Amino acid sequence: MEKYLKIVTSLFILALFTCNAFSQGLNAIVAPDNSNVLAAGDNGKILRSNNGGSTWSRTTNGTVNFKSAASFGSNIWIGGNDGKVYKTTSGNSPITGYFTGSINSINGVCFVSSLVGYACGDAGVVYKTTDGGLTWAPKFNGSGSENLYGISFKDANNGIIVGNNGAAYVTVNGGDNWTAIATGTARKLLTVKYFASNAFIGGEWGTLLNYTGVPNTSVIKSRTRSDIKCITGLDNANVHLVGGGGFIRNNTASSAEFLNFEQNPMMANLVGISFSDLNTGFAVSSLTDAIIKTSNAGTSWELTAGATRSISWVSKLSGSGGIGNNLCLNPNNRDEMYVVYGKNMYRSMNRGETWTNFGTVGATSGTVSNAHSFYVSPLDTNILMCAIEGSPTDKVVRSTNYGATWTTILSINFSNYGMPLENDQNNPNLWYYAPDGGGFYKSTDNGATFTEISGAYPFRSPCDILVAWEDSQTIFIADGITSASQPADIFKTTNGGVNWVKVHTNPSGAGASEIPSMCNTAFDLKQGFATNWSSSSRYKSTNGGNNWTAIQSTSFSGWNSDYCREDPTITLSGNYGQNSSLTTNGGTTWTEYPLPSGGCGAGIIVPERGYLVAMQCSGLLKMNVTYTVITNVSEQTLSGIPTKYDLYQNYPNPFNPSTEIRYDILNAGNVTLKVYDQAGKEVNTLVNGLKSAGSYSIKFDASSLSSGVYYYTLETAGNTFTKKMILVK
Repeated sequence: MEKYLKIVTSLFILALFTCNAFSQGLNAIVAPDNSNVLAAGDNGKILRSNNGGSTWSRTTNGTVNFKSAASFGSNIWIGGNDGKVYKTTSGNSPITGYFTGSINSINGVCFVSSLVGYACGDAGVVYKTTDGGLTWAPKFNGSGSENLYGISFKDANNGIIVGNNGAAYVTVNGGDNWTAIATGTARKLLTVKYFASNAFIGGEWGTLLNYTGVPNTSVIKSRTRSDIKCITGLDNANVHLVGGGGFIRNNTASSAEFLNFEQNPMMANLVGISFSDLNTGFAVSSLTDAIIKTSNAGTSWELTAGATRSISWVSKLSGSGGIGNNLCLNPNNRDEMYVVYGKNMYRSMNRGETWTNFGTVGATSGTVSNAHSFYVSPLDTNILMCAIEGSPTDKVVRSTNYGATWTTILSINFSNYGMPLENDQNNPNLWYYAPDGGGFYKSTDNGATFTEISGAYPFRSPCDILVAWEDSQTIFIADGITSASQPADIFKTTNGGVNWVKVHTNPSGAGASEIPSMCNTAFDLKQGFATNWSSSSRYKSTNGGNNWTAIQSTSFSGWNSDYCREDPTITLSGNYGQNSSLTTNGGTTWTEYPLPSGGCGAGIIVPERGYLVAMQCSGLLKMNVTYTVITNVSEQTLSGIPTKYDLYQNYPNPFNPSTEIRYDILNAGNVTLKVYDQAGKEVNTLVNGLKSAGSYSIKFDASSLSSGVYYYTLETAGNTFTKKMILVK
């Protein structure tokens, strides 16, 4: 009995999870009430809390990958990838699997009462139970090729299922018949929530639909490329959705496009969310066991049970000649990113983890050296555009064959440090160029030709161009000369670049001769952000760029910046040295994270909450986010067959903060092991469920308890054993 088998369900001590590896976290969460919560993941992973997330116990239920979860009353059901729906109840009751009749993964579960429920899964299967999940009957098989990922019933009769290739079906008779819904998309649909008068459907690449009972759905503009993974809510005016790299959005206060973003500490994908009432909710990521909670309807979220987050920068690519912002994304592949150092082009196919040189920037004649702006055309990924230093003049060059050959489009000098070329995100056929010494150039043919349209407006040395979201007529130019005595300016046009008005001038004598970067967000058309050099001030606009106000300063001079492309509560700004400043709460507070290498700053891009990349002059770095998670109970199975029921003295004793409790079970049966304080109040349930005959060891972490005498009691097969233990902190 002294030899441990390698059947370890969890380590109760610190467990680290990084956001750069998959299948390490949780796939679903359900909160039947404010105290009892269950989260499930791959390889049988189950996390439970009976105190609203203050502590979590971790156990393993076989090797099944749990995919979905639902509850009604105190009953909980979990869908597995083995064709079973597993049933348990609140607390630490046993988890028992019931075969649906299919070996296909059960990706969605929904119950409308303690007896009636539905499940859907791969190969288009839908099953129904009328006995609380003990037996299941087939109700639908689609085309047999459409995996189904989401299911929701608003009552016993009316339900919706969604899946691959934009597939969605509705039933009005409890699943006996299903009618296809015209979704207007071929994207994978991942989640659905059916309310009394409508249903919201979410899917990959920001797909968000509203179904109101007519044969087709209406599109809700989500303004994101990120997947929407889960939708929940107690009514259709209080709906929360999660996805991407950790965003949480809601439609409260009549926000039809879900433009209320909930500030939360998760910088990893969110795949599941559950609310037990209007105020209390929990959410999980498939990349970490850290679970977040809100107690105020999503106004704020916190990590639970003492979990912590750690952020650092990690070098991914060494280079030279980096200047300007040469980072850009592939419009059709979210994992693909590009950067240019000098004239060398690099491509990453795995979200910036590794990089490959795939060519060099060239020109029709003359030479080129250091790129300042680089783009892959959203209309045709074979078309590359670059503003690059050259001799005898700087150039705008274009390739139509993915960089095999290049044509010079313009030969005009531009800023020594800035980004003079910009693509219009509203209309990718439009390109803008702002050279040194005046003038503003526009292309209307995807960069093939440019025309000067501003009457040679006397800009000095433009550093950056910013196009307003949803309004190509409104454009901003940040203008300034490095180290000049005159302060930098911001200019605005409302007629596409023909006329310009100065809307901001940095304070004189502040050492703010340059505004190196500006950024804005699709989620709030009135917001804008600007950095300063060599001043530490940063500026923000909340009225569409008409006025700019200083916000919290950094300890360094500003340089690059970007709003998160999927959540405007996150903004990252950089430094012409090796530093960065991050806000995750819309700018209320900022935290600085130094970069360990890379030299001076160049560009920044933030595609997702957990996907942040900094281009420095001599190297590229990616932000690394890790979570430290503590579970207070874990269980091990020991070798050997006992000859009697027994409960052993905990070791060590006294202890702080953890101890081991061992017990023997002679015959299979229900077992409870609970901890009580001196007043007889139950403070923790360590075991509550069916156990086979054998010897067991429980690791108990009492970090949340006060010093004192406690008692632990084992009850099984009419036997009761009690021992005393002492916690000394």
